[in-house]
Amino acid sequence: MEPGRALLLILIFVAAASLPVLIALAFCADEIIDRVACAYAEWRERRRERRTIARLDRAVEADALTRDIDLTDFDRPDRRPLEELAADLRRLRGQGAASDGRQPVWHGTILRAYDDRLRLACRALGLTEHLTELEGVDLELERVRVEGLLHAAGLTLPAARAGHRQRHR
Repeated sequence: MEPGRALLLILIFVAAASLPVLIALAFCADEIIDRVACAYAEWRERRRERRTIARLDRAVEADALTRDIDLTDFDRPDRRPLEELAADLRRLRGQGAASDGRQPVWHGTILRAYDDRLRLACRALGLTEHLTELEGVDLELERVRVEGLLHAAGLTLPAARAGHRQRHR
């Protein structure tokens, strides 16, 4: 009977030592269950998002759309940031619209600089433009079309804003 009593004595000590742990678990059970449930819900949400993104990628064939894009073009040191191009376009548009008695040569120079910035912005966003190929009214129409394309791509220009009226001379 000695081994039985020794085993019983060990069990009593283990029970007495784990009693505070059991009491703490009883008081904190709701917190522990809540943390486990939140972690499981977050894991399910992340898994659902990954599956949705994978399904969307397959649906729009995202790899096929971006396969031919060379990302090194965006990291060239001579490439101007799009924010600078947008600021230049706004400034040049404001100078071109201001008719304060300047000579026609000045107006033509501003328009050429404006067209150059439009070409750079189109190149940066991968948009097609034909500003160098046209003249006269066709060039003005192409300029308006390109401004609309840039506006649709997220680059807001003064002439492309909805409800904006230009002054007619």
